Amino acid sequence: MDRVIYTAMTGAKWTLERQASVAQNLANASSTGYRSEEHRLRAVPVESEALASRAFVVDASVRNNFAPGPLQQTGRTLDVAVQGSGWLALAMPDGSEAYTRNGHLEVSPNGVLQNHNGIPIQGESGPITLPPDNDITIGADGTLSAVQRTGGVNQVNQIGRLKLVDPPENTLKRGEDGLFRVTTPGPAPQAQNVRVAGGYLEGSNVNVVDQVVAMISLSRQFEMQTRMLQTAERNDQAATQTLSNR
Repeated sequence: MDRVIYTAMTGAKWTLERQASVAQNLANASSTGYRSEEHRLRAVPVESEALASRAFVVDASVRNNFAPGPLQQTGRTLDVAVQGSGWLALAMPDGSEAYTRNGHLEVSPNGVLQNHNGIPIQGESGPITLPPDNDITIGADGTLSAVQRTGGVNQVNQIGRLKLVDPPENTLKRGEDGLFRVTTPGPAPQAQNVRVAGGYLEGSNVNVVDQVVAMISLSRQFEMQTRMLQTAERNDQAATQTLSNR
């Protein structure tokens, strides 16, 4: 069979990979703090003694779109949105750190500040424990303040500060759990320039219209690659029949 089948197979394979990425983006169009991703494909010429008229398709890299999403006011005191660049740090069970833009925070039964999946939020000095019977506010620099609901109601106590980081985008890698981690040794340092907005959440930065258009375009590309495979099969059958008639 004509080796064009292999070039068409690479095109079809990586087109499907891009379709899966677009489908994932569309599925997370309403996910808090989600960052869209895109597969970058490139053509690699086939080296042979014949004319260099064919090329394989390879997945060059996976690009993450780090553009901020829209801020949505919730009025909830434990909701926080990172303004501009920056990330919230999470204290992972294995002792490492992961980073997210999803600022929907909760309190565990033991009073530990955590995300919606039960992972503790990292503070400047480790996980943050909130005192009971207190109203919590989060400042622009990530400082958590508590005001007692009874007794000295005018007394404000600072109980900790969120660890906010801003590592270079090229050092961030998305994990299978959807969280980002740095590829450099050790955790990212605290960034003093990162600001947050209490009572807000950041929406997904997925552009639904662009993703739907991309899905339609990829479907047509996959159809074209499939037709090329069918053409190669017909050519092979015709050549076999011609040779068998001799």
